[in-house]
Amino acid sequence: MRWRLPEERPTEPPTGYKIAHPVLSQDGTRAGFTGVSLGGALPYGVVAEAECVYGLRHRAPQRRCDCGFHCVHDRPAAEALLCTAEHRAAVLLEVSVLGIYIRFERGFRYARQRVRTATVGPCACGARAVALADAGWGRPGWRALAPTCAGCVRARTPLSLADFARLAGEGLRVRAGGGTEVLAAVASGGAGQGAPGVSELAAEAALLQARLDWFQSQLARLGERKDRKDRREGREGNVE
Repeated sequence: MRWRLPEERPTEPPTGYKIAHPVLSQDGTRAGFTGVSLGGALPYGVVAEAECVYGLRHRAPQRRCDCGFHCVHDRPAAEALLCTAEHRAAVLLEVSVLGIYIRFERGFRYARQRVRTATVGPCACGARAVALADAGWGRPGWRALAPTCAGCVRARTPLSLADFARLAGEGLRVRAGGGTEVLAAVASGGAGQGAPGVSELAAEAALLQARLDWFQSQLARLGERKDRKDRREGREGNVE
């Protein structure tokens, strides 16, 4: 006897939560995410369709396979995953579950998704993040990014939260740690975005100040090297 799963026909797409690492394309023109477990080798955009990670020629999700996007029903369950050491730099995603899905006790496995909101956690030092910077690893063609505060940017090329949302497109909203919204990105189709608010301008100012501090420290270091070189050459010139 073959059992059939009960069918659901919701009037609105179900909402789910998951964690992922933000990524930036090699040429710096696109932003997206990559998973933390199954399928982590396949970065995806804000609106994406799942593929079978085993290369099998069936549509995801297949009942006899593990393929498809995965998420949990409850936000606290997804936030708990951020406590592990390997996931500390990941971001929390709120997604719309689209297309065919299979409901489980704790979440969904499904065919398509739209990432509605990405919540960026604190910097590794514990301070509030104002940007995303190179995390030191990546996937072919994609660089992984990690949250960074204004004081820890230093020589790492930063990407502001607003710029990440703009590059990702499709109406993505990016929020910093405590839930302060920093950007409502332009929606697909070329709709314009509103004027930046106080929180957006404050984040951008902090990022610019961090870069200015780094440049000043580099100039001071170069000046010290030049002074030492001049003194050394002066001593050598006085030798009889």
